Amino acid sequence: MKVMKFGGTSVGKPERMHHIASLVTKEEEPTIVVLSALSGTTNALVEIGENIAKGDRSAAKQTIDKLEAHYQQFIAELVKKPAAIEKTRQIVAEHFEFLNIILRISFSEALNKDILAQGELLSTKLFAAYLEEQEIGHALLPALEFMTIDSYDEPQIGSIKIKLTQQLQQHKDKKLFITQGYICRNARGEVDNLKRGGSDYSASLIGAAINASVCEIWTDIDGMHNNDPRVVKKTVPIEQLSFDEAAELAYFGAKILHPASIWPAQTYKIPVKLLNTMAPEAKGTLIAEQAAGVGVKAVAAKDNIIAIRIKSSRMLLAYGFLRKIFEVFEKYRTPIDMITTSEVAVSLTIDSPTFLKEILKELEPFGTTEVDHNQTIISVVGNEIAQTTDIVKKLFGSIMNIPVRMVSYGGSPHNISLLIDAKYKMQILQQLNKGMFGLE
Repeated sequence: MKVMKFGGTSVGKPERMHHIASLVTKEEEPTIVVLSALSGTTNALVEIGENIAKGDRSAAKQTIDKLEAHYQQFIAELVKKPAAIEKTRQIVAEHFEFLNIILRISFSEALNKDILAQGELLSTKLFAAYLEEQEIGHALLPALEFMTIDSYDEPQIGSIKIKLTQQLQQHKDKKLFITQGYICRNARGEVDNLKRGGSDYSASLIGAAINASVCEIWTDIDGMHNNDPRVVKKTVPIEQLSFDEAAELAYFGAKILHPASIWPAQTYKIPVKLLNTMAPEAKGTLIAEQAAGVGVKAVAAKDNIIAIRIKSSRMLLAYGFLRKIFEVFEKYRTPIDMITTSEVAVSLTIDSPTFLKEILKELEPFGTTEVDHNQTIISVVGNEIAQTTDIVKKLFGSIMNIPVRMVSYGGSPHNISLLIDAKYKMQILQQLNKGMFGLE
């Protein structure tokens, strides 16, 4: 059994949904298809929730009406037979009735999670209605009946495996299954989600739960590229990456893959393929246990980074100093991306400003703090590059004219990271493309 996940742009237009149907019906082995919400839907639902939260129900109503009009146009082009037209109209009416009802309900975080779930519920039901119109046998598996997270927002693989297996056994005569990405239930049984980009995570978790032969992530680009194609003109797709290399790239900014989606596949040894819905014949990128040789594979950039420097003349003689600093970030559940130390200072980076004020307040007893906003982490990733001859010389020779705020080298054998001011991002990516890959 295999897993095929399609993102928002892949299902964003009726003709693309038709194309996905043609792709999944070609499969010989049983397949679970994981769908994201139609492109633009989640952003609209976030806006609706934000407007209700601040009491602007008129603005929320306008967004709901605009989104409903979009779905009415979508289904008009999706299906043609009278029975299918009626079914898709009922699906849209049901979900937008819910969105209109919540305008009269007091806002809560639990309600907001219900709002955000509507996108995936709509896309999967509409896709299933199209399959039914085309007389393509399938079963719709509600993700809310098997995808669960615990009180720490961590997925429960054991529970997912048991519940999903039970669902599949109810449809032994079917080979094609449709389910929602992103959404789940939390420890309280409420509708919740796996956060933004969570459909990749859903696909990887499902792949792990069923011991899939492969987990395919279909997007609008032919695999992971050696650099950001939105910034650099000439990039090339990477044929194969190890799980470690892919995890580094995903965490440090490669947009094609959600960072959390690597570990379930890696833990359960499920190969992952990154493929292009618009060009299904393209080879894409295979992510597996083994790397395809040693050396630099790609460069990624992670934006909106905040750098914090803690300076203390007492640090050199104070054992436990770093532990106390880390405890502050742990208290506010704020991950640290990079860290460097000297005899009198610690510099580190975070990617969320949510608790910055509280963190800085608690760091005051340890010394003076300096904060730099609008920073970018540039990561050069490849197999065993920390031990590869001349990599450092080649790297820094490519960017001699760009000031570097921090360097992380040796923490991972597969990654060398640099912290720079965000204004140099485009320049450094282009220079690295030439210096590391010989591409201009």
